[in-house]
Amino acid sequence: MVTRKMMGFPSMGWPLSFDEMERMARQMNWLTSGILGKSGVPTFSAKVFPAINISEDTGKYYVRTELPGIKADAIKLEIIGRSLTLSGERKIHSEGENARYHRKEREAGRFSRVISLPGDVETDSVEAKLVNGLLTVAIAKAEAAKPKQVTVL
Repeated sequence: MVTRKMMGFPSMGWPLSFDEMERMARQMNWLTSGILGKSGVPTFSAKVFPAINISEDTGKYYVRTELPGIKADAIKLEIIGRSLTLSGERKIHSEGENARYHRKEREAGRFSRVISLPGDVETDSVEAKLVNGLLTVAIAKAEAAKPKQVTVL
């Protein structure tokens, strides 16, 4: 058996044989096969829709997400505590039964995301705008979550 020490690595008391490294490599291949297809090329699917960005300034948190083709009245927003729930339905025109897809990455159906906000918020002070498929939600921070200036004496 070849150990780490024999290979010039510090052993920390744990021998690591080439058989063990091969076993670990097989397990990693098995674990990543869901992300990387059999060919080793990433396979992407619409499992997390919509993708979001969360940012903040001194007074508000901002949640931005792209919702192309979705109308404002098809979007539902709900804030409970520090969680923002975004849900709705994306409808995509069907090409018909006889359509043969060469690639299909756009999915239709209901979606729902629960987004954890970084701090306490004022649930009475929320603005949401959908412009050209970009939803921007501005949520006022609670006084306790806002930065405080401390004067040093």
